[in-house]
Amino acid sequence: MKALILVGGYGTRLRPLTLTVPKPIVDFANKPMIIHQIEALKDAGCSEVVLAINYQPKVMMDFLAEWERKLEIKISCSQEKEPMGTAGPLALAREILDDGSGDPFFVLNSDVICEYPLKEMLAFHRRNRAEGTILVTQVEDPSKYGVVVMDADSRVERFVEKPKTFVGDKINAGIYVLSPKVLERIELRPTSIEKETFPLITRDRGLFAFTLQGYWMDVGQPKDYLTGLGLHLSSVRRREPELLASGDSFVGDNIVHPTAKIGKDCRIGPNVSIGIECEIANGVRISNSVLLHRVKVRDYSRIADSIIGWGSSTGRWTRIDNKCVIGEDVHVREEVFLNGAIILPHKEIKETILEPGTIIM
Repeated sequence: MKALILVGGYGTRLRPLTLTVPKPIVDFANKPMIIHQIEALKDAGCSEVVLAINYQPKVMMDFLAEWERKLEIKISCSQEKEPMGTAGPLALAREILDDGSGDPFFVLNSDVICEYPLKEMLAFHRRNRAEGTILVTQVEDPSKYGVVVMDADSRVERFVEKPKTFVGDKINAGIYVLSPKVLERIELRPTSIEKETFPLITRDRGLFAFTLQGYWMDVGQPKDYLTGLGLHLSSVRRREPELLASGDSFVGDNIVHPTAKIGKDCRIGPNVSIGIECEIANGVRISNSVLLHRVKVRDYSRIADSIIGWGSSTGRWTRIDNKCVIGEDVHVREEVFLNGAIILPHKEIKETILEPGTIIM
């Protein structure tokens, strides 16, 4: 079986992290985002994964060559000369996805994190002899989304964009199983699978919806990335609790790389991810935050609800709070307070920033 991951372009919503690292290989819970998906695809029986990308393909493939060996799965790149939307990349990779076997293939949006019920979804697709199957997830306020309306047999009847009256509470979760026949409907041009292809399959009564059980989050922007981390760690607690950090320094669910060093009298958690070779000094407080690789946090600092980029550091008694996003190689001096600041890479911050949303370029 084959799979296509829609990697997309510049990752602007996750800047400043994506100014130095392509979005799909930004770490999520100490593993590149896209590797969570590739592992799930391999477990579902895929032998080859194609990445549809139009930004920094060489950087992506150089990095993923190591994972190709580790996971023993073929990873290739389909480069777009122009943005092709969400359906155009399928036409571009047509020869790979339709290998003549008649097997269906997976399509995933690279920003989606969940428990990936791919085996169950594939079985559902085959059982219904569907042309296409969409993963859907339940939301509390469907008026903010495009709602997928289905019948009692889970056959999709129509799509309703941001409904003003209640028509359903299931939305497209960005993961699909498609039969090769779908490729006949897609022209080699920039086009949308949601707006152009799926309505055609729905018209011919060939589209079904598989309802996700468990958490789901699009982690393509910082606030959702942090929310998604908490949901993911809760899921890890249920499925693989041995992967979570333990000890007197930790509160709630946290993941810490074995190479990280934690000082005395720290309080870490809940919902913290600490990456490779991070150094946490004494008396540090961290909650609802991500420290990417090689971050150094000096004594008695506090980090809450924030993301700290690779190789960055804080001085003693520093406070970083309220959805700060710190780029790569940023160094914050002692006793500085950052409140909701966005700091681009390779900066030294010497003064407090109190106005949320301030961008330091």
